[in-house]
Amino acid sequence: MWNVGMSEVGKALQAVVDRVNKAASRRPKTLPAVPPRLVAVSKTKPPEMVIEAYRNGHRNFGENYVNELVDKASNPQVLESCPEIEWHFIGHLQKGNVNKLLGVPNLFMVETVDSVKLADKVNSSWQRLRAASTRRLKVMVQINTSGEESKYGLPPGETVNTVKHILNKCSALHFSGLMTIGRYGYDLADGPNPDFQALLSQRQVVCDSLQIPLENVELSMGMSMDFEHAIEVGSTNVRVGSTIFGNRDYPNTPTPSPEKKPMVPTEDAAKKMECLTVTEK
Repeated sequence: MWNVGMSEVGKALQAVVDRVNKAASRRPKTLPAVPPRLVAVSKTKPPEMVIEAYRNGHRNFGENYVNELVDKASNPQVLESCPEIEWHFIGHLQKGNVNKLLGVPNLFMVETVDSVKLADKVNSSWQRLRAASTRRLKVMVQINTSGEESKYGLPPGETVNTVKHILNKCSALHFSGLMTIGRYGYDLADGPNPDFQALLSQRQVVCDSLQIPLENVELSMGMSMDFEHAIEVGSTNVRVGSTIFGNRDYPNTPTPSPEKKPMVPTEDAAKKMECLTVTEK
């Protein structure tokens, strides 16, 4: 069952677009005048809902899982109905899935490059798979601004060197900006989101260190629950899913979140599991 009807997708999308524009109008004039991009996250939603949003004028869509993006982007209806769609990959990317991801039709941006090794793999794969094309793939560098072990992303201190490596060593990639997920459930009553402030600081450090104009470095931060605040403080790319498409429908089997690292059992827990296994035998 879809939690937002097909006829409601367009209305929900327009309401979010209006909120995005109003939030942008509240930004301080000291921030770069970069219109925020709305990425509609269609995770767990059927291709028909993507097509409906596209028919209502939207072009940028995001997915968290490589397999789901491959299936959705290659869907015959999507290919036929959405020729100008631009796909963003916003989940954790393992090196073993790079080739599969880069084969996606209309792949526009990978927002979650979180290591030099991953950047090198994406660069070499894009060169090989798109040898006939001169288009560079847009990428963002993901930063773990909250310092949570459960989150992916570079430590802030590695940002400059990673961006420098992409600029100097990855000729097939176009460095577009910085991305963060941030801590879930932050209460804005406590003041500006510190994770967003940390990403703003990282952009300043990158621009100062590498002599890049501030307006040339995008910031991808903000989701359904906080995208307006993110835009107000400087986000140029917000990722909004449930507010447009409704609450997500997950299968009965729990799926690990792409925004979190898998839990690794402690040594004591591993010993207990081993004992249980022996007992069951």
